[in-house]
Amino acid sequence: MTYLFQLLNGVGLGMLYFLLAVGLTIIFGLLQFVNFAHGAFYLLGAYVTYDLVERGMNFWLAMALAAAIVAVVAGAVEAVLLRKIYKLPHTFHILVTVGLALFIQELVIILWGPLGGNVAAPDGLNGVVIWGDFIYPKYRLFTIGFTAILALALYWALERTRLGAIVRAGSESADNMALLGYDTLRINTTVFAAGAGLAGLAGALATPIRGVEPFMGVEALAIAFVVVVIGGMGSYVGALVAGVLVGVVQSLMATIWPEGARLMIYVCMAAVIVIMPRGLFGRA
Repeated sequence: MTYLFQLLNGVGLGMLYFLLAVGLTIIFGLLQFVNFAHGAFYLLGAYVTYDLVERGMNFWLAMALAAAIVAVVAGAVEAVLLRKIYKLPHTFHILVTVGLALFIQELVIILWGPLGGNVAAPDGLNGVVIWGDFIYPKYRLFTIGFTAILALALYWALERTRLGAIVRAGSESADNMALLGYDTLRINTTVFAAGAGLAGLAGALATPIRGVEPFMGVEALAIAFVVVVIGGMGSYVGALVAGVLVGVVQSLMATIWPEGARLMIYVCMAAVIVIMPRGLFGRA
């Protein structure tokens, strides 16, 4: 029963990692831009949810509003700042986005303090489900189901809609899209905002599980990059498979070898890089 519990925990964590990483991989696929501020958007989504719930707002409304706020903030940052550096060397991308991440982190500390806090599971999901001898928290089950449905919806949006076709075509050749009359600047802003919004949503969903603290964005960024590297840069399916793989490995190792649970994530990444340098589903 212990391993089944940890396996489900791993799937739930993995789906949150997928939400966190898929925005990063879509942004990279379209813009060829490595966003080191992505974890900060996760942090911001978690803290906005925490703040709104503390003010008495319904958790579901707070979660949706937090994701929307993060998306709007990210879209504004992209339009005002980041689009000016896309064509510069990657060192500039790193410097600017790391600076942005540190700015958001310090802003969070100024606004909400350095100690963090907790968010209760929403009404109706604050108990447990009992199947014989197996007991599992309702909210974690909801997280698995909700993120699975969202993953299917995102896949449909990317593979079966006009917007998805535009995004995929833009990732192949932005210049050709511009020649066809598409506003590539608006597309870039929309995709960047959507990717950051997904990170904010992941942060909001994680608050009843792990609470909030000012440095959770750093941890989230590291895991997001591990997931993207394992799955393959720019691959949606890779982000999903790698997210679940990383979550399950981390959760099971927390039972088998607690001290090495985090280490094993990076061991998996190193093994994949050695065997498949482009990741499990990376482009040739």
